[in-house]
Amino acid sequence: MRRDNQVLVLDADDTLWENNIRFERAIEGFLDLVTGPAGDRAAARAALDRIEAANARALGYGSKVFGQSLLECFELLRQRPAEPHEAGRMGELAASITAAEVELIPGVAQTLAELAARHRLLLLTKGDTAEQQAKVDNSGLAHHFQSVHIVAEKDVTAYHRLIGEQALAPRSTWMIGNSVKSDILPARAAGLNAVFIPNRHTWVLEDAELDPADTGVLHLSAFAELGEHF
Repeated sequence: MRRDNQVLVLDADDTLWENNIRFERAIEGFLDLVTGPAGDRAAARAALDRIEAANARALGYGSKVFGQSLLECFELLRQRPAEPHEAGRMGELAASITAAEVELIPGVAQTLAELAARHRLLLLTKGDTAEQQAKVDNSGLAHHFQSVHIVAEKDVTAYHRLIGEQALAPRSTWMIGNSVKSDILPARAAGLNAVFIPNRHTWVLEDAELDPADTGVLHLSAFAELGEHF
């Protein structure tokens, strides 16, 4: 049965548009640079994941932090400072994640238009404020949302703050996203319902375990399916 007159809080990256696939392409370029044809790409990627996790906790997200992580990983693996041309290449790779046009996930534009006619829509995304706002502006989707919220981290505190600022009723509010770690678990801990829509390109550092017995989480396979439930 379709639920009408709900508040739908939507994630942006890898829920509305493709994002992490850009990082993955840049990382492949980095691995080409740092390992060469005979290097251990798996070990290099594991080292980068560790550095990215530490930098995300300390510095946040976005292309600048990503570029710093590439440089730190390069110098760790090579045990020397990067040469100017190497640092320049890593800078190009970091810049590439914000250079392309926003690539909407299939079904998003039409489904959002339908949902906006029946529900109150909010956008909640984490990352560098300027970079996230640019993606929102370039997506052509901003007019569907009553408000846009860009936060440093999507943790339980951020969800409680959103509930208070927007006077949300948790029982009729749903957080919709692709990340178990950032979209589903903290939203549920804050008392919201949740919709999990997996994306095969989701960042590995966003992985977490869902409780299969949690009836407050609706599992869908594609964004367009939201129209059948809301």
